[in-house]
Amino acid sequence: MMKKALITGITGQDGSYLADLLLSKGYDVTGMVRRASTENFDRIAHIRDRIRLEQGDLLDQFSLVKLMEKVQPDEIYNLAAMSFVPTSWSQAVLTGEFTGLGVTKMLEAMRMVCPKARFYQASSSEMFGKVRETPQNELTPFYPRSPYGVAKVYGHFITVNYRESYNLFALSGILFNHESPRRGLEFVTRKITNAVARIKLGLQKELRMGNLDAKRDWGFAGDYVRAMWMMLQQDQPDDYVVATGETHSVREFLEIAFKHVGLQYEDYVVIDPEFIRPAEVELLLGNPKKAHEKLGWKPEVSFEQLVTMMVDADLARQSGKTVAG
Repeated sequence: MMKKALITGITGQDGSYLADLLLSKGYDVTGMVRRASTENFDRIAHIRDRIRLEQGDLLDQFSLVKLMEKVQPDEIYNLAAMSFVPTSWSQAVLTGEFTGLGVTKMLEAMRMVCPKARFYQASSSEMFGKVRETPQNELTPFYPRSPYGVAKVYGHFITVNYRESYNLFALSGILFNHESPRRGLEFVTRKITNAVARIKLGLQKELRMGNLDAKRDWGFAGDYVRAMWMMLQQDQPDDYVVATGETHSVREFLEIAFKHVGLQYEDYVVIDPEFIRPAEVELLLGNPKKAHEKLGWKPEVSFEQLVTMMVDADLARQSGKTVAG
């Protein structure tokens, strides 16, 4: 029998890659979208005729109950959130409502309507923030450094709480930074690759950046959604860190991206204090040992492959060609 999946945040980077993966596995896929005048369906345009889109809102409990009654999902992937960290300072309350309380509303709707479903919560390495140990694993204490990170910690623990209180199959994937050609332009990785393409094509003169020494564990989104799916296929629900286990600085990202088009980043990058975060997370490095051993998951795309894939996609976009990513 065809499995039914419900994805919140289907129009985002992870949601679109996850929809691709589930369709390839024969799932019936429904995506939840908010009624918004600016909704962007670009990332799912290539599969628009193979998925169903239904309206719902993480801030509206009743809409979530109605949605689950209609879909009756076997698997629920909660990827919707206010996901851009810098915005979480200017919209701290809204971030808490979407990224924190929204998880509770999803779990409550599932408990009422389809308690036998399996629930995936998108947790984040930003929960570790000012890290207590390196690398970070499933038992590392959280010390979030942004309203987004704080809200994600709430979402993480409410998922644990519902699993333990109501015996739901609910779990969290603590995903470290994962990027792709479908990443939004507001994120530093895509900001870099898009600028590199524009500079190479003579459309832009410089790239203004913040802290080049911040280090992240960067992987490919397509690899990471595979881990999400694998978690929900296990016998028991459990939480997992998903990461490459390697750390790279923003400076390294810049070096590879510019070098790929035959340029030196030092000639074009300008440091701008406007892009320095109020509270910076200096080093995030994940230990994916548990995901390797229990799920059999490993990333397939290397850091260098990821950077060059993104640069190539942006070169094609800026040259006016269409690109698949």
